Amino acid sequence: MGKRIMIAEDEDRIREIVAEYLEDDGHEVVQAENGREAIVLFDKYSIDLAIIDIMMPEIDGWSVCKKLRNCSDVPIIIITARSDDDDKLMGFELGADDYVTKPFSPKVLNARVKSLLKRANGTVGANPDILKLGDLVVERRSYTAKLRGENLNLTTREYEVLKQLMENQGSVLTRDYLLDTIWGEDYFGDGRIVDAHIKKIRKKLKDYSPNIKTVLRVGYKLELDI
Repeated sequence: MGKRIMIAEDEDRIREIVAEYLEDDGHEVVQAENGREAIVLFDKYSIDLAIIDIMMPEIDGWSVCKKLRNCSDVPIIIITARSDDDDKLMGFELGADDYVTKPFSPKVLNARVKSLLKRANGTVGANPDILKLGDLVVERRSYTAKLRGENLNLTTREYEVLKQLMENQGSVLTRDYLLDTIWGEDYFGDGRIVDAHIKKIRKKLKDYSPNIKTVLRVGYKLELDI
């Protein structure tokens, strides 16, 4: 069943191409040409996911993202013309779930929309005790992770890191979040221990390792290569 998606983008050509892809996938698309219109439309309609360009007239995308996140848990994807890590970090701090950098492929953006909607609907796995990403399976009850049916033999910490990534597929998890969640707030080390565990997990994942993406100066996310 299609969802209602809002795209806020001041470049007509980009907005229309993205809208066409989403509509072809069965979604209803609400289009905004600037930040002020985006806020008005969000208040008017029941939006299931928002795609927001950062550089918009009247009200910028940062302000729109903050406004939406203050009143809703709707998934948000930000679009930025800059590959600057600070832009990405700012977006995540304001509550964005994902980002794309111009120029981008509408096909890739559409895949990220699908991933976020799937996670928002709680359909990442039919069995709540089992998390799946392609051939990768994490079983909560048995505390195991398997790739194509073979046990990865993860340590407890490695399992917890992978489980967090699996539970939040498509979203960036910061090093601080992983430290606090897995090692606890009383842990006095730094984010390098997270990097070390990611390195070990990638080694055990072998050809599946590229699915763990590094977001420079921020953290990591897990998603299937398209």
